Amino acid sequence: YETVTLRVELDEGEREEYERARKVYTSFLRSRGISFGASDGWRRFLIESSRSSEGRQAFQAYRRQKELALGAAGKLRVLEGLMHQHRGERMLVFTQDNATAYAISRRFLVPIITHHSKPKERSAILGGLRRGDYGAVVTSKVLNEGVDVPEANVAVVLSGSGSVREHVQRLGRILRRAEGKQAVLYEVISASTAEEWVSQRRREHGAYRS
Repeated sequence: YETVTLRVELDEGEREEYERARKVYTSFLRSRGISFGASDGWRRFLIESSRSSEGRQAFQAYRRQKELALGAAGKLRVLEGLMHQHRGERMLVFTQDNATAYAISRRFLVPIITHHSKPKERSAILGGLRRGDYGAVVTSKVLNEGVDVPEANVAVVLSGSGSVREHVQRLGRILRRAEGKQAVLYEVISASTAEEWVSQRRREHGAYRS
């Protein structure tokens, strides 16, 4: 199987807002001596950010810069190209949040599965993918465990957790029962953002050494 990382540049407006938000929250981290590289870094950030208006602003800025990186407009343009490139193949698209998943569903007219989807609806959508009624399905964080996902030989991670375990499970979705055909996982990340580091963490796992 093949793994491909595609880097997308933020557009000018996204980049400016990203840098402003990142400056706010990283300045707060420095002022409190907090490092996300430390085992207690995230816990300390949550505690400190809840203690003052400055801290709450820093937490909001952290969330905003993350949203900008995860939901960059350029990612949807890349996804459109991948859908054309792999027309006729079964594709799973993974996102970290519902808003991005719904945007993809509306733009490309593909079924969506979120934690709001009832079991019957979920089963019907996956059955449609299995039969070939749908060429693609987009999902937000609900196909990681315990779900019988039909064979698909293309997966696209537009945004997601840095968890190696979650990412390898996604690899498994396209690799199992896919013998005799080329499987590929595309990881689409925003260039020059924290997603670069998240991507590096995921790709350190042996599952990428195909």
